[in-house]
Amino acid sequence: MGGYGRFAQVYDCLMKDAQYKKRTSYLLRLFKKHGKVPELLLDLACGTGGFSNEMALRGIEVIGVDMSEEMLAAARENSAESGTDVLYLCQKAQELDLYGTVDGAICCLDSINHITDIKALSKAFDRVSLFLEPGCLFIFDVNTLYKHEEILGDNTFVIEQDNVYCVWRNRYNRERQITEMALDFFVEDSEGMYRRFSEDIEERVYSDSRLYELLEKSGFSVEAVYGDLTEEEPDGTCQRKIFVAKKI
Repeated sequence: MGGYGRFAQVYDCLMKDAQYKKRTSYLLRLFKKHGKVPELLLDLACGTGGFSNEMALRGIEVIGVDMSEEMLAAARENSAESGTDVLYLCQKAQELDLYGTVDGAICCLDSINHITDIKALSKAFDRVSLFLEPGCLFIFDVNTLYKHEEILGDNTFVIEQDNVYCVWRNRYNRERQITEMALDFFVEDSEGMYRRFSEDIEERVYSDSRLYELLEKSGFSVEAVYGDLTEEEPDGTCQRKIFVAKKI
């Protein structure tokens, strides 16, 4: 998984359709349905703080963790603009080290898929489990095999937002079950010139059985698996699944 350094410059522009408010409301419904709304929440792989800020605006104390200093710099700016007091820590998921326990955790927008090494993902689950109080929930989402094979894999997308133009090319490796993503960005500078930079990112497909195995090894029980933004079982064309896991 790369550091997402220069990607942080354009992340918020490209994520305008992320539906942070709607997704935050959805996550809070799941917390209430399967346990309780947390008082102190871990937002793992928080990026520029979209969910951290929304949760904080709703009265929840939040610790946002990300491996990218650049992403966190943008997150702190967003928090300052929103008037929220989020604690941001620069750490890899598999090296998570908090000051104490939390009573809820989330990891959103296919961040789990970006941990392409299975041992690293297992360690990340171990670390979340270590700092999550017993009986509390860890809710995360993953992009599905269907999305990688039918939507992302071997396709090219063009995204144009404000002063950012992006060409996004994918190659799906079926043997490794990894989608290799090459993103070329053209960003307008203060003089009206477009400057180009590139990022290479990978996502791994994780089967339900593999995720169940890793979660159980880390001391979790899977309470439910839902289709995206629903409280229904995912169907065969579901592009994103939501896992609700409870610390035993």
